[in-house]
Amino acid sequence: MQENTNQERRDKEEHLIVGLGNPESEYSDTRHNMGFACVRELARRLGVSVEKKRWQSLVGRSEERGVWLVMPQTYMNLSGQAVAKALRDTGLTARQTWVVYDELDLPLCRMRIKVGGSGAGHNGVLSLIESLGTDEFVRFRVGIGKPARKGSDSGVRYVLGRFTKAEAERLPKIVGGVADALELALEAGVERAMDRYNRPGALGCQELG
Repeated sequence: MQENTNQERRDKEEHLIVGLGNPESEYSDTRHNMGFACVRELARRLGVSVEKKRWQSLVGRSEERGVWLVMPQTYMNLSGQAVAKALRDTGLTARQTWVVYDELDLPLCRMRIKVGGSGAGHNGVLSLIESLGTDEFVRFRVGIGKPARKGSDSGVRYVLGRFTKAEAERLPKIVGGVADALELALEAGVERAMDRYNRPGALGCQELG
């Protein structure tokens, strides 16, 4: 009985799933747009078009799943302004907000799901924390590895750069795996997705970086 009640609660709960990236075509295949790629794949699976312009974002909606899909078009460092507008209009909370983004501190082919924490230098996440006034949103951190050279300039070039051939070969499994994790979280809760995907090998490809 308790399990049925929990399932009914999840079925009724609304979520805002945000993919972080930069809007112009020159950034479309860069590492920093990993969040966009993963949310587009989830949208494809849900049969949702993420094309409506709203909240300074491209937006889609699945009534069946109670999900808003949002890709801010503000550039990365102003993403929080767009998400704050979406939360204000939908009445959803930060804890109902799931944010998918690229993570330098994880190797390619690794993902870590967590709630809260610092921005760790990620401009999109820092903007969210500032605009929402809280860090208590769910993060789907998708590893992209680190640049070979250290320094902020090389870091910027790296995240705004395109994937190597070896990296690109892994992208279908990474993007598909992240979408799997999002679907599992919608069906069974974030903790279940953490248990399954916060471990090496969960995305089914060899780690790089």
